Amino acid sequence: MVKLISLSPCAAFLPLTVGGVRLTEIIPERLVTVAPFQGQQDVVSAALRAQLGVGLSDVNRRAGVVTWFGQGLWMVAGDVVLDTAAVTDQTDAWAVVRIEGERVEDVLARLVPTDLRPNAFGDNHVAKTLSGHMPVTVVRTGRDAFDIMAMRSMAQTLVHDLEVAMRGVAARGSKF
Repeated sequence: MVKLISLSPCAAFLPLTVGGVRLTEIIPERLVTVAPFQGQQDVVSAALRAQLGVGLSDVNRRAGVVTWFGQGLWMVAGDVVLDTAAVTDQTDAWAVVRIEGERVEDVLARLVPTDLRPNAFGDNHVAKTLSGHMPVTVVRTGRDAFDIMAMRSMAQTLVHDLEVAMRGVAARGSKF
């Protein structure tokens, strides 16, 4: 009998460091989307606060384990029980990477058409945007750090594109 081995989306590609920028995979134990039923957003937020210690985040923001994920939709890292929202398991559907380092914004500027500089995009800000040609969700997690979520099927492309950008920035030697 064949024994299957469970691998994370980026297991074959990461970690990777180029020119002081590091790319690693984040493997969440559980990811679920939460879509409150009509008129139930406050109730869902209160229920999440009771279960996780944090309610629904503001639009374009992350609050603890709760990330705004689109109109009326939040991604939650953890188990939740709600009868006032549609809750869908997304654990195996997404690749999540963290990119960090002094020149991380220069790297992302080559791929992401969103101003990610700290004066425009602060800690825990969320952007539904593109990285090259693929849709991603970008969250600033620190001064020089971002989490990027892409569909699992695009994991290899995401890592490849980020590596090419990292190598390009490193080759320049100085900020552009």
